[in-house]
Amino acid sequence: MKISNEMDKFILGAEWEIHEAVWLAWPYDKTTFHNRVEKLEKVYCQIIKALKGSERVHLLVLPEMKIHAEEILNKNEVDLRQITFHLIDYADVWIRDYGPIFLVNRKEKKLGWVKAQYNAYGKKEDSYYEPLLKDNEVFETLTPEGKKFNLDIVLEGGSIESNGEGILLTTEQCLLNSNRNPHLNKNKIEEYLKNYLGVKKIIWLKQGLVNDHTDGHVDDLVKFVSPNKILCCYEDDPKDENYEILKNNFEILAREPLEMIKLPMPHMYYDNGTKAPASYANLYISNTVVLVPIYYDQNDEKALEIIQSCFPNRKVIGIGCRDLIYGGGAIHCITQQQPAI
Repeated sequence: MKISNEMDKFILGAEWEIHEAVWLAWPYDKTTFHNRVEKLEKVYCQIIKALKGSERVHLLVLPEMKIHAEEILNKNEVDLRQITFHLIDYADVWIRDYGPIFLVNRKEKKLGWVKAQYNAYGKKEDSYYEPLLKDNEVFETLTPEGKKFNLDIVLEGGSIESNGEGILLTTEQCLLNSNRNPHLNKNKIEEYLKNYLGVKKIIWLKQGLVNDHTDGHVDDLVKFVSPNKILCCYEDDPKDENYEILKNNFEILAREPLEMIKLPMPHMYYDNGTKAPASYANLYISNTVVLVPIYYDQNDEKALEIIQSCFPNRKVIGIGCRDLIYGGGAIHCITQQQPAI
């Protein structure tokens, strides 16, 4: 494995550190969201309005959709001056997974980013996922500010969580899945993560939520709120399908020198009766606000209170995500922070 010596100076920061901007991709795919796109457009407007005065928004839009997107944003009283539009072809909104993984060189105050490979969650031969493969090329054409480092392994941004000081969390279900990097064993994957992300220690959780099409992304399970404090999803009902999964993950983290805060789970089912992979941990920490997915569930208020207690200097805002979760993700999945330098 050959990397430049320059990479030694960069590290994957923590999400609560100061951002220059956030990256989003405008929703348009009716297949992914079961004809809920109009409702999702309003969700995006809520998110962008909530970020006004906090950080700039870089918004991917299909060239033929720009006028429509501007009309919707204006109709919902979103200040277009806070948005930088990027007209480019893309398939899906999950920019966390195919977009840049930003790094910081704190000593020299430089920005960098990793362009990893994206293979539509390892489901290349599935007719539903095959059209998503073109998203691997988006950030070959579109190049954000900062030094670019090419990482020739499959790695989605939602599969990793950093405390900003060299500790990284992930799941065996995802990163060791044979549909990602079958030629690499656990030790080799750790080597890549350490070399490219400035990671010193990797904590492996077992698996993710039931019915998660990403094969167990960690951003539905945990969220660092400080270098040594972590929100950890937990299910109290032993009959729930996620009970043992979340219990096992909690026990793994409990062995670490971390302050653990239990975060309750929402209980949402799709129209066909299938359990949705809904989680309050799939939140986004902005400079002045924290955007938390809510599902009109009895645990919404409790979750918002717990998260607010972790961020006394930021305003916690609940964003309705029942329609967004039909695509399989929530707020963290559709965002990617660009650190300030």
